[in-house]
Amino acid sequence: MGTPRAADEADVAGGGGALPRHVAIIMDGNGRWAKAHGMPRFEGHRRGVEAVRRTVTAAREIGLEAITLYSFSSENWSRPMAEISELMGLLKRFIRSDLRDLHANNVRVRIIGEGHPGDSEVQALLDEAQAVTQANTGLCLTVAFNYGARNEIARAARSLAVKVAAGTLRPEDITADALAGELDTAGLPPLDLVIRTSGEQRLSNFLLWQAAYAELVFLPVLWPDFDRGWLERALGEFTRRERRFGGIEPRGY
Repeated sequence: MGTPRAADEADVAGGGGALPRHVAIIMDGNGRWAKAHGMPRFEGHRRGVEAVRRTVTAAREIGLEAITLYSFSSENWSRPMAEISELMGLLKRFIRSDLRDLHANNVRVRIIGEGHPGDSEVQALLDEAQAVTQANTGLCLTVAFNYGARNEIARAARSLAVKVAAGTLRPEDITADALAGELDTAGLPPLDLVIRTSGEQRLSNFLLWQAAYAELVFLPVLWPDFDRGWLERALGEFTRRERRFGGIEPRGY
């Protein structure tokens, strides 16, 4: 797919609605992009990192409050070890090369998920990115790494169960808000919009709790081709929708 015309302010605010505060993106299609261009899968992942840079810059310039990227799922460990090694190498290079610019642009980096179970260098870099930028007040860039939503919900429930067993929490005090407070995303704005690239239409175990009332936008573009124009297209779609959160239309019918 080609790049759509970059949206102007009228496009983005097409329905008169406000922009989302928190946008999450399932970055899908690196492998298919590489195959379509006759290149190895690694090149698709490398071009995908370039798309991350474009997207973070666009989100910051547009004025989004938070953006969460699905970088590596807990299920991705089943991929060939050579590909996993390439992905970890790309992650290391991205942090080393981009952390200074992110910090200079007041971006706060946050990592959710269970971290790297075996690579201490990757984990140290993830920790460094969070520590260096923790006081920043601009765009919050959350990276879901070794993340799975079912596991996140189970960990949150286990945390509440520990508090009940210790006598610091009553069972009747376990509410939806209490569980949300134990999730990896606690403290982030409510999730407003989930974007998935590549034309696939599923959440793939990503932010299942948080997406309960989020708007979903599925785009036909493969992730390495994603840019500001595609982001603005999704934002424009969001502003044209009427969010009722289980209620009825204002007209009452």
